[in-house]
Amino acid sequence: MSGKVVKGDLDSRIFNFINMSLLLIFTFIIIIPIWNVLVSSFSSGRSLAEGGFVFWPQEFSMENYRAVFRDETIWQAFFISVAKTVIGASTHVLFCAMVAYAYSKQNLRGRKLYSALGIITLFFSGGMIPTYLLIKSLGLLNSFWVYIIPALFSFFDVIILMNFFRNVPKSLEDSAKIDGAGDWRIFWSIYLPLSKPALATIALFNGVGQWNDFITTKLYITDQALYPLQMKIYEIIVQSQTNTMQNIGGSVVIETTARGVQLATIVITTLPIILIYPLLQRHFISGMMLGAVKE
Repeated sequence: MSGKVVKGDLDSRIFNFINMSLLLIFTFIIIIPIWNVLVSSFSSGRSLAEGGFVFWPQEFSMENYRAVFRDETIWQAFFISVAKTVIGASTHVLFCAMVAYAYSKQNLRGRKLYSALGIITLFFSGGMIPTYLLIKSLGLLNSFWVYIIPALFSFFDVIILMNFFRNVPKSLEDSAKIDGAGDWRIFWSIYLPLSKPALATIALFNGVGQWNDFITTKLYITDQALYPLQMKIYEIIVQSQTNTMQNIGGSVVIETTARGVQLATIVITTLPIILIYPLLQRHFISGMMLGAVKE
């Protein structure tokens, strides 16, 4: 019997060792490229032009970041990106949550029809040109609200929230109705607080999508005052590539390269998401309802 126990412990240790080894390998696979991007962004144009993998900057330089922030309109673009991310993610989550709350009720009239129409939107769309004509007819061209209104609804997120709302104990809603609460009060005071993990997850993914969105500006915005950070950085990268091509073969010392500016912009655009993620991570724990109702 003791031999079987010892063998079981040995197998468990081997299994844990293999898991830890694989975890370390995957961690290094993820961290090393990120570290290379971060370090290379602080390297001079001369050292980047030499090529090769960089573990530490041979010539430390802030010129790549100066090239990005040299444009005075970069801060206005940053404000537009922050505003459309915060407003877009908040309104998207709230709108989808309200629709999902209605869908979660079995007594909703026409529920099957609404579900069928929503499922169709997951597989078919009007296409780029009809969508552009619709945006134009709504007067959203060159408007800040073109970032918000078209992104309000996602039936996929509604399905996620609807299934989450169905797991809320019915006795909580019944007790609230006994106390005189209506659907709106139940939605705000019971369903939303107990659904923070799902709401935080959808807010994070939608916020990242809003922050990285580039095609909306490219299609519907020509006013540079409404350019978000992604579009402004795109212009900076194009300009840096043009300057680098003009300096090829000349005697001018290249302080920045197109690659250096690109790496700096990657760090700048990724840093806000990295800082926000830990704040939402604590809401990903889905066991918040555990013990909420005691039968």
